[in-house]
Amino acid sequence: MERGGAETLIMNIYRNLDRSKIQFDFISHSGKQGDYEKEILELGGRIFKVPSLGRLGPIAYIKELVKIMSANSFIAVHSHTDFQSGFPALAAKISGIKKRICHSHSTNWNRGNRYSEKLMLKILRTIIKFSATHYCSCSKEAAEFLFGKKMLNKGIVSILKNGINITQFSGIDTNFKESVFDELELPRNSKILGHVGRFSDSKNHMFILKVLKKLAEEDNCFVALLIGDGPLKDSIEKEAQRLGILNNLRLLGVREDIPRLMKAFDVFLFPSQFEGFGIVALEAQCAGTPCVISDAVPKTTDMGLGLTSYVSLDERIEIWCSEVKAALNKERPDSKLINQEISQRGYNIENNLYNWIDLYGAS
Repeated sequence: MERGGAETLIMNIYRNLDRSKIQFDFISHSGKQGDYEKEILELGGRIFKVPSLGRLGPIAYIKELVKIMSANSFIAVHSHTDFQSGFPALAAKISGIKKRICHSHSTNWNRGNRYSEKLMLKILRTIIKFSATHYCSCSKEAAEFLFGKKMLNKGIVSILKNGINITQFSGIDTNFKESVFDELELPRNSKILGHVGRFSDSKNHMFILKVLKKLAEEDNCFVALLIGDGPLKDSIEKEAQRLGILNNLRLLGVREDIPRLMKAFDVFLFPSQFEGFGIVALEAQCAGTPCVISDAVPKTTDMGLGLTSYVSLDERIEIWCSEVKAALNKERPDSKLINQEISQRGYNIENNLYNWIDLYGAS
C-alpha cells in the first residue's frame, strides 16, 4: 500500500465509502509498512501480510490466502494484481466467497515474448477466467491486455474509471508556487518540470533526465522535481550527477502535498513505457497543469482541457523538448471548467463511487 496508481485509486474509493455499510480489509505482499497503512487502520480496515506469489509459490500462496478468507465473512474479494489476480480469485472460490473480482491496471506483460512466456500468460488468463465472477479494468487498453479482445467486445469486462477527489485541487493557497520556490530554495525564474511516480523502469525516469539535460543546455532555469520512491532512485541520482544536471534536479521522496506541488509545476512530464490509465496525469490536469505524455498512455487520460500533448518515445529528444517549451505557454483553464470536464467524463470520485458499490452488491 504505497502511493502507486492502483493503491491511490483504491484509497480514493475507500475514503469516500459509507464505512458504516461497507468496510475494506487489505491483503498486502509488502513486509514493510506502506504509506497508506496508518490511514487504513484509522478508517477501520485491517491489513493482512502475506509473502508474494513469487516468494511462496502458487500452492503455498493460495493456502495462505484461503486461511484469511475462510476465517472472515467477506462479501467479495477484489484482486488488483493484474496477471496474477487469478490466484486470489481462486483462493476466494475455494473459500466459498461468491463475488470474485479481477481488475486490470496495466498493459504490460513484463516477462517477454518467447513461446514459453506467451504460454504462461495464457495459463494465467485461464486461471482468471476459471476463478473470477467479475472482470474490471481501468481502461479498454488494460482490459484487452489482461482479458483479451473477445471478452472486451462481448461486454463481459466492466470499465471502472479511476476517479479522483477533484475538490482537493481547489482551495489551495494562491501563493503555492512561491511557497515551493521558498521550500526548495529555487530561483523565482525557475521553470519546473514535475513528475510523480515510483522509481521503476516503467516510469522511465532516465528519459526525463535526457529531456532535462537537453533543456538545461539551452536554458539553465529548467528544474525537474521527481516525487516518489523506489528501487531505481539511487541510480537516477547517480545518472543525473554523471550528466552534470544534479543542480537542476530535486528528488522529493514520497509527499502528502501532491495537489500543491502539481499546481506549482509548469509542465507535468510523463514518459511512461506503459500505463493502464495514468491517474497522475489526470491529477495534473485537475491542477490545471499542462502535460507532455508518452503515447503509451491511453488517450482516455486526456480530459479535453487543451492541456495534454502525446509524444512517441521513439521521437527525438528535441521533439520532446519542443513540446515542453510549447506547454509552458498554454493557458490554464479555470477550476470551474476543469471540474466540469472531469466530472462529465466520469472521473470525479463522487460520480463513479456508486459503480464500485454496485459491484460489491452493497448499495
